[in-house]
Amino acid sequence: MDVDAYLRRIDYDGSREPSAATLRGLHRQHLFTVPFENLDIPLGTPIVLEVALLYDKIVTRHRGGFCYELNSLFGALLRALGFRVEMLSARVRREDGGFGPEFDHMLLKVELDEPWLVDVGFGDSFVDPIVFHAGGADQVNGHRYVVIPMDGEWQLLREDSKGRVPLYAFCDVPHTLSEYSGMCAFHQSSPESHFTRNWICSRATPQGRITIANMRLIVTQGPEREERLLHGEEELRRCLREMLRVELDALPDLSKLLQAANYQP
Repeated sequence: MDVDAYLRRIDYDGSREPSAATLRGLHRQHLFTVPFENLDIPLGTPIVLEVALLYDKIVTRHRGGFCYELNSLFGALLRALGFRVEMLSARVRREDGGFGPEFDHMLLKVELDEPWLVDVGFGDSFVDPIVFHAGGADQVNGHRYVVIPMDGEWQLLREDSKGRVPLYAFCDVPHTLSEYSGMCAFHQSSPESHFTRNWICSRATPQGRITIANMRLIVTQGPEREERLLHGEEELRRCLREMLRVELDALPDLSKLLQAANYQP
């Protein structure tokens, strides 16, 4: 872990003391600079949960990743800075209203004077860490993300003018990185996983979010939303580089992404 290189990767030059303010600054900068993406799956590149490999991908080669990659590596950075970090397992809400299996998602718990929930690997979600107690919340662009106890575990909910929607359910039980390997393999290979059916690259911004999903470019700024179809590999390559900050020497051939999106020129 080259801490200096990691902090340069996320454009962070603030305090390194293990405090709530430092945690908040690191969390925000990670979300604003490192995209949530699953491009390796349609590209056919195996995702292996080893910190050295994840560091090379995300820090050295300026890629992003999905939850297991982003949160496990961010947890390693926090530990190197002196934070006390645990990995938690979450079950993501399904379209039918139920929740997925254990280890469907990884989030982090950071212990300071009080515990905090940290998650830089869920895509569109909270931007600042959330104090881990009933009612702990973060307000982001018209949405409120709140933690509540429910049926012997915890849930993260998203609230807006339309009501409350659970995002995932989790227990306050620490786990090791190897315990997520089975579900990481599932999400790379199973036709039942949404990650094998759709690809995405998405980065938070201070005003909203920039996303490319199956050749559709979506830009939100507060309540404003623009969406359009990208045309061809050249435009996709340019948007990934300029808008999502993905270094393209790591993605020499994007034709598989167009094929996976069923793109027709």
